This record gives sequence, structure tokens and C-alpha cells, in this order.
Amino acid sequence: MAERETRRAKGYLPIRMLHDRVLVSVDGEAGERTSGGGILIPATASVGKRLSWARVVAIGPNVRQVDLEDRVLFDPEERAEVEIQSKGYVLLRERDLHAVAARAPKGEGGTGLYL
Repeated sequence: MAERETRRAKGYLPIRMLHDRVLVSVDGEAGERTSGGGILIPATASVGKRLSWARVVAIGPNVRQVDLEDRVLFDPEERAEVEIQSKGYVLLRERDLHAVAARAPKGEGGTGLYL
């Protein structure tokens, strides 16, 4: 918990989050993507409800399950966008997050996340 407070005090952004709010930076834009088999899927392709990955850049004092730099999964339709220092971010409540990506155990030479 002390490390979390120290990282929060250093301040990655000139903003202090309140309550259970989480500020995230979206990983990628909703454009063309490639399937696991190498097939190009155009941005106009109709798909079901698709969740998005983002990286946590700021958290409020009442956030319990998420820490700075975590990768989180959220519904892009339930979000509020904000611009800070000419960069776009998404503001969410902790309860709006669906998952937090697991980190590789320390000391293992794995290739990373497969999400």
C-alpha cells in the first residue's frame, strides 16, 4: 500500500482522482484489426458487443482492486472522455471495469500476456 501511495503522490498527470474513479489511456483505436489467423477485419465489420483494453494512469483514493499501470477491460459504450495535456483519456468507475490483466510471475522468462 505504501508503494501505491508513493506512486500516486508522484503524480503521472496533473490531476487528482476522487472516490472510486479510474482514469485510463485506451490501448488502440477502433480501426482495422487482424484475427489470430491473419485475416484483416475492416473497421466497418459488424461484431457483437466488443470490450476494450486500456492502461490505468490515475486512481481515486477509494479504488481497491486496481493499481496504476494495470491493464483493464471495459465497455467502450459506458465511458466519459476527457482531454488532459492534449491527450485523450477515459474516465470510469471501478465497478465499470470487467477485468484486470494478470501479470507474469516475477523471475519467469515468459513472453508476456496472451490477452
